[in-house]
Order: sequence, then structure tokens, then C-alpha cells
Amino acid sequence: MGGCWSKEEVRPGRLQCKEAEEEFYDGEEEEVVDGTRVRLKGSCTFASMYTQQGWKGVNQDAMTMWEDFAGEKDTIFCGVFDGHGPLGHKVAGRVRDSLPSKLSSELESSQFFDQDDNARNLNQNNVNGNHSDDSDHFHDVSDDSQRCFSSWKAIFVEAFEKMDKELSQQASIDCFCSGSTAVSMVKQREHLMIANLGDSRAVLCTRDDKNQPVPVQLTVDLKPNIPSEAERIKSCKGRVFALKEEPDVHRLWLPNDDSPGLAMARAFGDFCLKDFGLISTPQVSYRKLSEKDEFVVLATDGVWDVLSNKEVVKIVSSVGRRSDAAKILVDRAVRAWRYKHPTSKVDDCAVICLFLNLLPASTMPTMEAYRSSGKSLELSLSESFKTARSGEVSDLDDESTAGSKEGWTALDGVSRVNSLLKIPRFTGVLSWRKRSVKVEENEMPASPKI
Repeated sequence: MGGCWSKEEVRPGRLQCKEAEEEFYDGEEEEVVDGTRVRLKGSCTFASMYTQQGWKGVNQDAMTMWEDFAGEKDTIFCGVFDGHGPLGHKVAGRVRDSLPSKLSSELESSQFFDQDDNARNLNQNNVNGNHSDDSDHFHDVSDDSQRCFSSWKAIFVEAFEKMDKELSQQASIDCFCSGSTAVSMVKQREHLMIANLGDSRAVLCTRDDKNQPVPVQLTVDLKPNIPSEAERIKSCKGRVFALKEEPDVHRLWLPNDDSPGLAMARAFGDFCLKDFGLISTPQVSYRKLSEKDEFVVLATDGVWDVLSNKEVVKIVSSVGRRSDAAKILVDRAVRAWRYKHPTSKVDDCAVICLFLNLLPASTMPTMEAYRSSGKSLELSLSESFKTARSGEVSDLDDESTAGSKEGWTALDGVSRVNSLLKIPRFTGVLSWRKRSVKVEENEMPASPKI
């Protein structure tokens, strides 16, 4: 807590930032897990985090950042999670607390970081443009790059599957009609990997030839009406359609009941729909960073529903101080909600702004100058973890990326988009839990008879 002594740096066409050379922590929002620093909110010279409750009840958004992730120096993890349903806040919180550890364990068990750099890094010269793993669009990517990307993808998929399985076994959280999105990123030096589930989004800010900020959407909003998603859902007997009162919002419905009306095609939890096309398999993608790349914004749909990618990049790139970026962005989103949808309830918002370039040491204040100023340093957050996708390789097909370049806002002309419309009339929770317990019992070795 307290103020931050800082020195302003002016760089034409760039962020004008006032930052502190060192940060102090009171430990309230910080935890150390196996040598990795974990924080749930705050800011530092390279990251800013902020969340704000909407007007519909408890805040169902969650976020986290891990520094020195999986015991690797210069490796950062960050994730944003948007819960929905009666217990969506608990689902999002559980995913926030458990998913990073599962991903770290998968990385360690695969001995991924024990390989040499040439074996584990994607080929830096041959990864360009968007490519789809599912549709074999690897024609201009090297074999080594394919293998490395496949390894990363397998690690993310396994971690997400274990996370969803854990939720299915949670007696304390009813996930039958509650769930969460997840957009998670890992940054190791100039490499970004991202795994996306649902309709939260990651957007990169880069600079064009005129040094103007340009948004690059790193993820696809995984909505039920994306052709490949709709095909999978329908093949599993699920239904996809939009209601008359919100014709632009396609939802996922049970085969014989007009519920729950989920506004996404992939999510953690929501086990009432897992037999009917909803999956927890993430979209995984990669990007190699360049000097022109400035920052990545991860945010829940409370931001993207009212602000375009271009608007978000413009807001963040014009902030006076990096540590204020996430809060300023959320404030602007809330203002946009009130202006565009005055009769609707403002949605929860959660934002992580991860800056890719540290300020030059010459522009930062010395500790001697800080001490002589007599001012205190603000509480900041020195752990963040980074995201994915740049050079770039993706496991989504071309159909999934259609129409997603510029802020795919399914809210235009709609008073309010709820992620979940209606709880099923039947009470299948008990039978679902019994089924889960039976599966677990079948997996356990038989106890010896006495």
C-alpha cells in the first residue's frame, strides 16, 4: 500500500511510463509455490492486473500471474477466468488456483525444460502466419517446429483435461450447470504459448511501419456457431440456435430441453452439456515475439463485449503509467457499458496487461533518489506469466478464425448477453455425481479381501 515514487519517461509513439525500479510487497496478495511467486492482483514495471465486480451479483471473474513458472527463470504464466452459472465464481476460483500447478506438473513430468534450447524452441525463422494443426496447415513450418508445437499442445491439453476431471470430482462445488472460461498464456523469453477455452480473449499490441499501435487478436472467441464447433455439437446431439429476442447470440442447448443456453462451445465444468458437444479441450497457439510487439491484454468478455480490439490497444498504449493500465481499461469498459447498454447490468471485468519490454535502466529512478524523495513505493505485483501466440502456429482451422479479426462482439443490438440462460428443469446432478463416483471406483484397484 502507499504511493509510488517514479520518473516519467517520454518516448515518441510509445508508452509514456512512470515506474519504480524496485517493488515492495506486504505479502497480503502474494504466495510462493515451489519457488514461484504467485499473485492475484496488483502491478509492476511489466504487468498490471485489475478486476471489478459488475452489477449482477458476486464477481465471477478471476485471474492470476506466476513468475519463474515451473521453476524456470524468465518464464511467466498468466490466466484470466470467467465463471458462469450459480457457482461460476467458485469454478473460476478453483481453476485459477489449480490450473497453473497442473500445467507446471505436466511440464516437469515431460522434462520439457530439461531439453536443450534447439530441441524445445520453435524454429524462429520458419514460423510465420496462421496455421492449423487440425487441418494440416503446417506446409511452411519445419518438422522441428511441428514436433515442439505438438509437445506444447499435448501438455496444455493434458493439464486442461485433469483440471476438468478435478472439477467433476469436487463435492464442494456443483459444476453440473456452472463453469468457467480460461485464457492462459506462458511466456519464455521471446516465445509465447496460449491456450484458450471459451470466449475470454487475448490481444497483442504491435507497431506498424508508421509506429502506430495495431491490435493482433491471439485467440478466437469459441462460440457455438463457429462452423467446426457447431458441427461437433450437432454430432453429439446438442443443439445450436439463437433466440428471437437475441438473434445474434447463438447458444448451446440440450437435445430435448431449452436449457441451459450456454453462449460458448468450450468451457470447464457445465457437465450437463459434456455429453452433448461441450468440451474442455483448449485451442493452443504460438507466437514468436518481435521488437515491435509491446504488450498483451488478457480480458474477460465484460471488456470485449463493449470495446473493440483497436479501442483496447489504443487505451492501454496511451496510459501515463503502466501500473494503471488494467484499471483504466476496466473503467473505460464500464463507461462503455453504461453508454451502449443503459438498461443492462454491467458485466464483471478482469484484465491483465503484460508488457513485453522492460523500461531501459537509464530511465528508472535509483534507490538513492527514491530514499531522498521521502516517498513510499506502491504495492506492486512482481509475478506474471505470459501468453501465447505469435509467429505463429495455431490448432484452429480457417473456419474458426473467420470474422474474428476485429473484436467479435456478439452483443451488438442485444440488451445483455448472459453466458448461461436457464438451469435445466431436471435434477441430474445426483445421477451425474453417482456416475462420476462409479467411474472413479472402476479405476481404483480392487481391495484385497480379508
